[in-house]
Amino acid sequence: MNAQSNASLQTLYAAHLEIQRRHTDEALSVTGFDALAIYAGGLHMQFLDDQPYPFKPNPHFRLWTPLAEAADCWIVYRPGQRLQLIFLQPVDYWYKPPEMPNDFWTSAFEIKVIREASEAKAHIAGLTRCAFVGEWREEFTDWGFTGRNPEALLHRLHYVRAFKTEYELECMRRASLMGARAHKAAEAAFRRGASEYEIQMAYVSASGQTENELPYPNIVALNANSAVLHYQNQERSPPANVRSFLIDAGAQVHGYAADITRTYSRENDEFAAMIKAMDEQQQQLCSEVRAGVDYADIHLSAHRRIAKILRVFNVITASPDEALSSGLSSVFFPHGIGHLIGLQVHDVAGFSVTPDGKQKARPQGHPYLRLTRTLEPGFVVTIEPGLYFIDQLLDKARTSPLGKQINWQQVERFKPYGGVRIEDDVVCTTGTPENLTRPAFANVK
Repeated sequence: MNAQSNASLQTLYAAHLEIQRRHTDEALSVTGFDALAIYAGGLHMQFLDDQPYPFKPNPHFRLWTPLAEAADCWIVYRPGQRLQLIFLQPVDYWYKPPEMPNDFWTSAFEIKVIREASEAKAHIAGLTRCAFVGEWREEFTDWGFTGRNPEALLHRLHYVRAFKTEYELECMRRASLMGARAHKAAEAAFRRGASEYEIQMAYVSASGQTENELPYPNIVALNANSAVLHYQNQERSPPANVRSFLIDAGAQVHGYAADITRTYSRENDEFAAMIKAMDEQQQQLCSEVRAGVDYADIHLSAHRRIAKILRVFNVITASPDEALSSGLSSVFFPHGIGHLIGLQVHDVAGFSVTPDGKQKARPQGHPYLRLTRTLEPGFVVTIEPGLYFIDQLLDKARTSPLGKQINWQQVERFKPYGGVRIEDDVVCTTGTPENLTRPAFANVK
């Protein structure tokens, strides 16, 4: 990242900190705490081994600092006082110790270097009415914490995470550009006839990030594998007859994620036409991301739009409204239309409608929707309609009354392609929504 880019982020980051201070001060005051100790987390060793599992910092920690090499580090927050980073930099020759932080964000912190993880206690144990946030470990029992991940405090901290600052949005724009660049490389590999594994390697290389640095495990699926919603394998050889390609893959910048899905057909065939129809409907759904809109209504709108596509392609005979009310559309679109995104791909507080954690239920019959809040400016959501030919769901529908409204000949024609999903990340504003994903693809060099 160049100096000009860093200077821009530094200004945005300073404003971001002020907003987080206001949120945190209010949450501490309401819940009766004077201080916050945020533990980044520690390494976990694999069973009967001396190798750790991949490490990712606690998202509460990364809200304040983009520090990624943060195992056994802490942030101490006290209203009106300078932020304190307790930074573990062990004396070690088996592994390279993390370098002393020196970036656009470090001037906001008083950095206390420790050489052993246990030395953090000396900087924390004397704090009064201090709440602990993070993954609890038994060795912290006598450190003097007043509360461990107190529910009332977490509700308030999570609720406001939905409102992204300009710093957070800029990180997500940059993550979207990285993801779009890698998606282009993955599509090119697919067009060359690459296997799922080879496409994954092309994506990772073009993203400039290791697989552990990516925000979630990529879904790289050819043909019928696209019908597995969280397909996790990477076959080493391509199918004999390559028909289709679905990739759900992202990137992250300073802890903030991009979550992008695209689907391609190998030929200019009927499945390609279905992808085009889904893309058009997906863009209409993106335009529904407006302040004051119930996100669950966008989900129900997606069902009607997908049912319309299914009817146009002669897969079902029911009208869109009939398909929604009967559950027929869920046979082909079983997941939710999307979720909040930010420090976590599936960001927190998707059902919280008040800062104290009051929840709003999903619409009946839609158990996998991850967000039921009314949209407000600053929310970033994914819009990811899907249409799949899934054996388990189709087999169940075949023996039910829904089966009479399905054209099984068309189902068999489309099953070898797996399915279609298209996903963008969209910012709710005071007016027209900002699509983070489409401009990123347009700007890839």
